[in-house]
Amino acid sequence: MHLLVVEDDDIVRMLIVEVLDELGYTAIEADSASTALKILQDQQQPLALLMTDVGLPDMRGEELAGKAREIRPLLPVLFASGYAESVEVPPGMHLIGKPFSIEQLRDKVVSILGTP
Repeated sequence: MHLLVVEDDDIVRMLIVEVLDELGYTAIEADSASTALKILQDQQQPLALLMTDVGLPDMRGEELAGKAREIRPLLPVLFASGYAESVEVPPGMHLIGKPFSIEQLRDKVVSILGTP
C-alpha cells in the first residue's frame, strides 16, 4: 500500500517514512502541500492514505485534506500534530499526536487501513 507523507521537517518526515517502510507500507514523501497536490493529481499514482502535518508552510493540513478529497474523494486522511488537543478533525478523518511512538503510528495506520 502506498501512503503519501506530507511533512515539512526533513528529519520528522524521514523517520515517519522509515517506520512506515519497516511496517511494510510504501511511503511517498512530500515536503509541502504544493508537492503533495502534484502527487495527488497523478491518477496513475496509487494512494491508500494521506498522512499530513497540520502546520505546513504553504497551506494548512486541513485545507490540503479538503483539496485531496476533491481529487480523491475516498482517500483516508491522517493528521499529525504536536497540538492534537486543539485540532478539530473533519468527519471521516483521523488524528495522531506528535510525538508518537512507532507502535502508536503502526496501530493508527493499521486501524485505518488494515495490515499491509
